[in-house]
Amino acid sequence: MNNLSLNEYVKSKRKSLGLSREELALKAGVGLRFLRELEQGKETLKMDKVNQVLKLFGMQLGAMPMDRNNLIEL
Repeated sequence: MNNLSLNEYVKSKRKSLGLSREELALKAGVGLRFLRELEQGKETLKMDKVNQVLKLFGMQLGAMPMDRNNLIEL
């Protein structure tokens, strides 16, 4: 994903494919509101719905290493 955040990735892929939000939502089987929230970076989204969108791009959610400066001390 070239270090893009999830919302930036989805938005850039959608635009590069020339799709409107409405078209992508329809193709992915998710609501327009959900797609808007995804592209706006909402922090609480259903993973299965995010994967429905990512599947159209040949991707899925997975664990990624974090910036060590953002870790919480336990």
